[in-house]
Amino acid sequence: MRLDDWHLTEDIDGFLTRAGDFLRSRPALHNTPLTVMENWRSRPGAFRPGTVLFGRLESGGETRAVFYRPATRRLTLTPLSPDRADALAAHLAGLGHTLAGVTADHDTATAFAEAWQRHTGATPALRVRMHLYRLERLTPPHPRPRGRGRIAGEQDHEHLMRWCRELAADLGEAVTIDAASWPGTRFAEKRYTFWETPEGTPVSMAGVNPKVAGMVRLDPVYTPAHLRGRGYAAAVTAEVSRAALDAGATEVVLYTNAANPTSNALYRRLGYRRITDWAPYDFA
Repeated sequence: MRLDDWHLTEDIDGFLTRAGDFLRSRPALHNTPLTVMENWRSRPGAFRPGTVLFGRLESGGETRAVFYRPATRRLTLTPLSPDRADALAAHLAGLGHTLAGVTADHDTATAFAEAWQRHTGATPALRVRMHLYRLERLTPPHPRPRGRGRIAGEQDHEHLMRWCRELAADLGEAVTIDAASWPGTRFAEKRYTFWETPEGTPVSMAGVNPKVAGMVRLDPVYTPAHLRGRGYAAAVTAEVSRAALDAGATEVVLYTNAANPTSNALYRRLGYRRITDWAPYDFA
């Protein structure tokens, strides 16, 4: 493979003109770049020109793979063979680019991380192993806990931010979530649904990203620790999954922590099936 098969640009519109059909061809597998770029294009101020590097692998006149590297310097990749991952690592290192990490399907991320270490000496560390699930056939929980789903409104904003802060802390994320910082967080572009008790008390929540290429991703699903084990997460997940299907989604996906057997079993009971493993690596 020639190194010049990779076309690099900082122009998001030009990049999507060339690579958009490729990304939309596999919306479940490409859900992360699809949702990130839709957010950048649709939310004023979300994208700052000159801060993101985009790459497109062209072969035979067609796009075969893409990457993007935002200001965080974390590379996100679509699937690559080991030799193509090595060629890309060599190309970026040769151009003097620095990376804080890589995120992709497990095989691609591992191949690139090992190649990056060979070419730069940076030591990769696997942050967490994840599963990517796709909804096959929704099976509502039985028995379902008492209560109902309700879309979160403006009056719920303080409650929503508090739960997102708790979730970020659970995940070990060092982020600030308050009224001032909210628009710049990964939580802001989503639509949230609460599961609430018959008395109107929220007990669980689920967020969904805007639909793109017929695909909706659920993220995050959160129940406060003292309310877990009562079926609330299953109820709210089923609620937003059904709403996504009713709104015309053809793919509904979500990520899970592979080390959490409880959540993985829950999603399988609801009709989600694993389609691949996912891996974020950090580079020392």
